[in-house]
Amino acid sequence: MSELKGIYALWYREMKVFLRERSRVISSIINPLLWLLIIGGGLGSAVSFGGINYQTFIYPGILLQTALFSSIFFGVYIVWDKKIDFMKEVLVAPMRRTSLFVGKIFGGSTDTLLQILILFLIGFVFINIGLMPGLNLNVLSVAISLIFLLVTTIGLVSIGLIIGSQMESPEGFQLIISFLIFPMFFLSGALFPISNLPAWLAPFIFVNPVSYAVDGVRGALLGFSQFNITLDFGVICLFSIVMILIGTYAFKKMKI
Repeated sequence: MSELKGIYALWYREMKVFLRERSRVISSIINPLLWLLIIGGGLGSAVSFGGINYQTFIYPGILLQTALFSSIFFGVYIVWDKKIDFMKEVLVAPMRRTSLFVGKIFGGSTDTLLQILILFLIGFVFINIGLMPGLNLNVLSVAISLIFLLVTTIGLVSIGLIIGSQMESPEGFQLIISFLIFPMFFLSGALFPISNLPAWLAPFIFVNPVSYAVDGVRGALLGFSQFNITLDFGVICLFSIVMILIGTYAFKKMKI
């Protein structure tokens, strides 16, 4: 019972931190809007894929972009917790480091999913004003998308926590993360179709787990995908399981 209380306490703390940081809430709305309106609107005036306008096409990718950036950057809070000695206070409690890792995953995943829910609301508004025709937002498609996004988010939060647990400074963390998240995003097919890729580019996209998350969400919301949805879901589940196992080991070896 004490382990469950500890996990809940960590989750609750992360929720309070997120809700008090209004800049994070505002940026979770503004940044995706800029991508949809400027990039989607600008390129959408000249580009469409399969009869679907570009804004609609990149919407699933923007959902994954939010999950990717928010989840992995969540790991910086581990670095700050070590700097202000919060981690020492937590580890004094009768709580295993595995439970600490699980509580942080729950906290980071909840923060990210709240931002994604805001994007779904924006999607409903854009459909009603005619900006994203062809986007299919119903109970089933949203539910399938949220399952994909939740599983992917768990894996991505784990990556951020793994890196954060081994870093001593926020600056070092941000430098490493910058070299990680941008290739994962741009090589995921979020902004372009992954069919008929150049031979040198295809392997980078096919080994990127985010590619399968984008493909699965696009299949749920737009009705077309490159891979079978079962394959997409299997890959992201395997990715998240592996990241959780590595993260559990990293937390056990973490130096405070």
